[in-house]
Parts: sequence; structure tokens; C-alpha cells
Amino acid sequence: MNATPPADVKAGTPVIEDPRRRRAILIAVCIALMSVVASVSGLNVAQPQLADTFAASQGQVLWIINVYTLTLAALLLPLGAVGDRWGRKPVLLLGLAVFGIANIAAAIAPTIEIMVAARVLAGVGAAMIMPVTLSVITTSFPDEERSKAIGVWTAVAGGGGILGMYLSALVVDIAIWRWLFILPIALTGAAAMIAARSVPNSHERTTGRYDFVGGVTSVIAAVGITYALHEGPSRGWDDPSILGILGVAVSAAIIFVVWELRTPTPLLDVRHFQKRGLSSGSTLLLVLFGVQAGISLVLYPFFQVVLGWSGLLSTLAMMPMAVSMMLASGLAPRLAARVGRRAAMATGLVIAGIGLALMAVLVSADGGYLPVLPGLIAMGLGAGLAMTPSTEAITSSLPREQQGVASALNDLTREFGAALGIALLGGLLTAGYQSAIDQRLDGVSDSIADTAREGIANAVTVSSQAGSQAGQLINAARESFITGWQQAMWVGVGALAALFIYVVLRGPKPAAPLDDSNEDAELTATSTAGTGDGR
Repeated sequence: MNATPPADVKAGTPVIEDPRRRRAILIAVCIALMSVVASVSGLNVAQPQLADTFAASQGQVLWIINVYTLTLAALLLPLGAVGDRWGRKPVLLLGLAVFGIANIAAAIAPTIEIMVAARVLAGVGAAMIMPVTLSVITTSFPDEERSKAIGVWTAVAGGGGILGMYLSALVVDIAIWRWLFILPIALTGAAAMIAARSVPNSHERTTGRYDFVGGVTSVIAAVGITYALHEGPSRGWDDPSILGILGVAVSAAIIFVVWELRTPTPLLDVRHFQKRGLSSGSTLLLVLFGVQAGISLVLYPFFQVVLGWSGLLSTLAMMPMAVSMMLASGLAPRLAARVGRRAAMATGLVIAGIGLALMAVLVSADGGYLPVLPGLIAMGLGAGLAMTPSTEAITSSLPREQQGVASALNDLTREFGAALGIALLGGLLTAGYQSAIDQRLDGVSDSIADTAREGIANAVTVSSQAGSQAGQLINAARESFITGWQQAMWVGVGALAALFIYVVLRGPKPAAPLDDSNEDAELTATSTAGTGDGR
């Protein structure tokens, strides 16, 4: 099934010489990426409407939203390798077609079963699209242009979700929730038209069979771990079903590693994690995306419940972080070229950590939005500066014939990081809130107090039944929420500090950003031997 590259493309590593075509390629893959990342968070703003339309419970609504991310995370690695083998352009176009059809089906879905099936199909298409978008850049752009292109890709990957949520909130406010799917459908169509003309039909000349054992075990591990991270906080980590699924997932991950070390044609040669770029870049994205996802989880109830803002205004309030991230992602390649990837990654972590500390110190129940704004901007700037060199460190650590796998690994760390951050920082927020509000419920009836302990939104809702104690209850909930917020932020600061030390000690070598071509040649040679160079 290997496609033959066209005459204007070099076999194996098709660097495109025409700058106009490179711009068209970058536009096509970024539009395709935007359609995927915007769909991750787009339905979050329509939860009440979904529940009303399908007469669905909160758990069913969350599955409509989360099954897309679950499918995407599970299939990233095996489908990323498919693009390398069968051709990046046909896999991209097929993925766009599947994704577009799935979104059309979701927009007109008459039942919840069809809606869930459409979201699963959308996840399949997204898993074909997302790794290819980055691997097309890394294989089509020359060394001197690759960093800038990856910076643009990172900006879209980091800020696209918030931008998509804002546009989705705007659509819900002025129309009905089914119009939410117009955005991904339109983006998919535009990306397909541009990609059909500009994206090269490149693939790598691989030997040996596709690693089906590695593919199956990676799917089981990814599904199990992602499911546990999503459901563990609500069901409880001691729930037998969560423990059972987590046990199966961990077993599958162990089998995957053992198999990949023994098979002659591994899906992902785990020996590459000996390279500093791959290990430090993956770890940074995992932790930083986890912290960012946790921040979003904290900010929305702060805006909507503490400040009393609408969903649209709350999403707009997140835009400074997204915009500053996009701007910093564009500047990151220049910084990395001057000081090296490791120093750029470390600088971004310091700025992001300062942003989290500012949000912990300056926030208050009565302070409003302005005290939060400096921390949001700093967090966005730091994330943008750190993520771009981390992504490049990952992609340059694997040989050109495995760029689809490298891209999938980059995306997978982001998805797992987000799920992990929501679970952990969300749990810290809840624990801090419950501990703090217990001390502020003197004189409140037991039934009202029990409801108030469940969360700030529950406390505000039940305050209408508290009579003269309503004001006390609302103030107690708001102050307790801030206590939980501060605990979560300080834990995030600690995580970024530990990550900073790790990057300084084990980040990419200083010479890496200045000598990509030699690194690629070295990596290709070492991958054949199945050993790492420690980079």
C-alpha cells in the first residue's frame, strides 16, 4: 500500500524548496490542526443544551464530550505510524474526510447513541490528522525554517482550544448548539482543499511488517489510563472498576515496552528515550499541559461562580493566556537559536512558574479579574517559549522515517498531561475547598452544609434555602474556593520548579539547535542499531 512520491518530492525526506508552497503546506496543516484541537473543548460550553436535547444525565453528557479525546489519545501512536508507511498526504486527506463526515453526523444526530458514535468517529479522524500535521512540517521544511514552522504549529496547538471554545460559546449564545459543528466542518473543508494541492505525497521506505502487537497494546494502555484519569476523580480512585481498568492498562503498557525492545520493527523504539531531547521534551509537555489544563479547570468556576460571569465572558477572559502563548511560540525559535533549546525551555518554565505564583498570591474573593490577569499573561508567555523547543526536541530525536510516530508521541504527551492535570489539580482544588469550608459552616443546617461541601456552585445554588444565612454561606464558599485555588496553584509552582531542575540537568545539549542536520544523520544511524546517543 506504499504510495510513490511525485517527481518533485525526494523519496524518504521530501524537503520542499519553494517557499510559497511551504507557506501553503503550513497553512493547510495548521487549519487541519485547528479543527482537531477546537473540537476537544468546543462542546464544553453546550452541556446544558446537550442534556436537554437528549434527556441525558450529566455522566452521559460528559461521555459525549470525553469520548472524542479518549479515542484521539488511544489511536495517536498506531495511526501516526500509518502515515509514515502509507503516505502522509493520503492519510491526512482520509482523516479530514472521516472527521468532516463525523461532525456532520454529530450536527444532525437524533439520538444520544448516534451522537456518541459520531464523536468516536471524529476521534478516529482526528488521530489520523494530528500526527500528520506535525510530521509533514518536520519532513518538508529545511532545517533553517523548521523551527519557525514548529513555532506556528505549537501556537495553534496551544491556543486553538481556547479560541475554539470562545467561538463555540459565541455560537451557543446567538444560535443553537448544533451550529457548533459548523466551525470544524468549515475548517476541515478548507484544509482539505489546500492540502490536496500543496502537501507532498511523502512516505518512508520502511522494511518489515507493521507492528500490530505494539499498536494493540498501546491502544489498550492509552484507553485504560485515559479512562481512569477521567473517571477516577468522580468515582473515587479506590473504585474496583477504576482499579481493574488501571491494572489492565499498566499491564498492557509493560507488555508494550517489553515487546518494543524485542521486535525488529518496533512501533516506537523505547531506547530513543535515552536521548535527552526526547525524554526532557516529552516530560516538559506532559507536566506543562497538565498544569495548563488544571488552571482552566480552576478558572472557569472562578469566573462563572465567584465573579458571576457568563460562559462567553469567562471564555473571553481566558484569551490573554492564549494570545500571549501564540505570540511567545512565534518568538521561541529565535530564542532557542540564540541560547539553545535547553535554555529556552528553562526560561519558559521560569516565566510560567512566576505566572502561577502571581495567580496564587494576588487572587482574592473580592479582587475581581485584574489581579489574575498578570499571571494569565505570564503563564501564556512561559508556555509558548517552552513548548516550541520541546516539540522540536522530540521530533529531532527520532529519525525522519519515524516522524509520524514522533508527532504522535508529542501529541500523546499533551493529551495525557491534560487528563492528569485535570485529575490532580482538580482534586487538590476540591480537597482544599472542602477542608476550608468545614470551618466556616457554624450554625448552618446539616443538609445545607452537606450540599455546600460538594462545591462552590452547589453552595451558591443551595444558598437560596439558607434564609438569613445565605450571605454567610456564599462568602464562605467563595473564600474556601480561593483557598483551594491557592493550594492548587502552589502545587503547580512546585511541579514546574521540579521540572525546571530536570530540564537544566537533562535537557537537550546546548549544540542541538545549531546542528540539526548532523543530529538527524546521527539519529538515523543509531536507530538502525537500536541504541540511543544520550542526547
